[in-house]
Amino acid sequence: MLPWLTILVFLPLVGALLVLLMPKNYVKPFAVVWSLIPLVVAGFLFSSFILYPTLGGMQYQEVYRWIESLNVQYKVGVDGLSMPLVFLTTLLTAIGIFYSAYTIDDRVREFMFMFLLLETGMMGVFVSLDFFLFYVFWELGLVPMYFLIAIWGHAEDRPQYSAIKFFLYTLAGSVLMLLAIIALYINAGTFDLIELAKKGPFSSPEQYVFASLAFWAIFAAFAIKVPLFPFHTWLPDAHTAAPTAGSVILAGILLKLGTYGFVRILLPIFPQVFQANAVLIAVLAAISIVYGAMVAMAQTDFKRLIAYSSVNHMGYVILGIAAAAAAGAANLTDKSIALNGAILQMWNHGVITGALFLLVGMLYERAHTRDLKQFGGLGAKVPIYAALLLTASFASLGLPGLAGFVSEFLVFRGAFASLTLISAISVAGIVFTAAMFLWKVIQNVLLGPYDEAKWQEKETHGIHLSDLKSFEVISLVPLVILMVLIGVYPSVILNTINTVSVAILQALKI
Repeated sequence: MLPWLTILVFLPLVGALLVLLMPKNYVKPFAVVWSLIPLVVAGFLFSSFILYPTLGGMQYQEVYRWIESLNVQYKVGVDGLSMPLVFLTTLLTAIGIFYSAYTIDDRVREFMFMFLLLETGMMGVFVSLDFFLFYVFWELGLVPMYFLIAIWGHAEDRPQYSAIKFFLYTLAGSVLMLLAIIALYINAGTFDLIELAKKGPFSSPEQYVFASLAFWAIFAAFAIKVPLFPFHTWLPDAHTAAPTAGSVILAGILLKLGTYGFVRILLPIFPQVFQANAVLIAVLAAISIVYGAMVAMAQTDFKRLIAYSSVNHMGYVILGIAAAAAAGAANLTDKSIALNGAILQMWNHGVITGALFLLVGMLYERAHTRDLKQFGGLGAKVPIYAALLLTASFASLGLPGLAGFVSEFLVFRGAFASLTLISAISVAGIVFTAAMFLWKVIQNVLLGPYDEAKWQEKETHGIHLSDLKSFEVISLVPLVILMVLIGVYPSVILNTINTVSVAILQALKI
């Protein structure tokens, strides 16, 4: 069998190197076509999980010796947790490169190089089954995102400041995680994530302090990436400054690296410590949910509003994971429902918020402003844009029939069994989210009076308000289809997720 995962991970890297060697006129079409190859490969691999959702364990595994003196292996594999995220990575990358081919004209060669390099880093994290390899790919994705924000960010939004803030926050968490990785290796003698979960390093009662230190060090790295309150303050600045495609990847994939780490690493390797601190983690998740929605509702910058909504939506993921680990009356069914909802929310957030950032960028390209007070009545003037913004907004606020509702429902259905009070408080976040999208987005942007004189004056300065172009519609349609498909028929992905959720929970020693 072909080494499919190695091909998938390193195809973007090969494309990135080829971009540096070709004439400038060929860079854009080549990058667009090349980005479709990993998407096709990922779609082929993902189809086996969809057709056979009860596949157990890791699939498409590859194991090679790497650094023998340290027992480091090149070990990769995918299951129902990682495969959907790998496919989503290839999809959003292809969309981001396609959209950028029409909107980025400055240093195009370097932009495409950074974007493809970033794809390799992100996919490497999702497929790594060796902690050392995981850390290498984790760090690899940090550098290109820094440059994407710093060089191609919006000049009026302090891109260098935002990029440095993003870099330092993430690097601080990475240093703590590296110390914990070394401690785990000294205790267990391996970097293999599957073996670490079986051995349970620092699992004896007298080593609980060491287990807690390692847990919180890794927790900090992942919580910063999520970002979980109070580690979220880098996110609004980074999103506001980033180019549109950069924001799509930042929200759609990079935030998922943190929540993926919670499920793949923290929960299986430190089950006792996670259970002991599940209530505290759930409280942080509840704060993220309610606080994120309320702060988003106070924003006047359209892009900053969507950025804070990510704090809200990622809070649901952490609440579901905490509920799966928590002690209490919840049985395996309740825990698996909560974990299913958390994993599905990762996917849904990537699809929905990716579309929302594209829509914000498309409006900014026309109006040269993101100030919500400057809009109004656009629904009748740009109907295609209005229809797609309505769909994405309703999906994000959790309207039944669209993707966001399913995952949020599963999280609360599972969490109420063991974290009743915290879940009840968190429900307020749904109300604030609905108010935020209905009032701040739909009413301010699409409804109300249309100021004809103001827009005519803007046209004298070269600002033309027009409906979406064909390339913009093509960028959004795949994401809208997924919103509707998962909302109407969630089993297409949920059956695959459920298999791995049950397996993870059954293996926990709590």
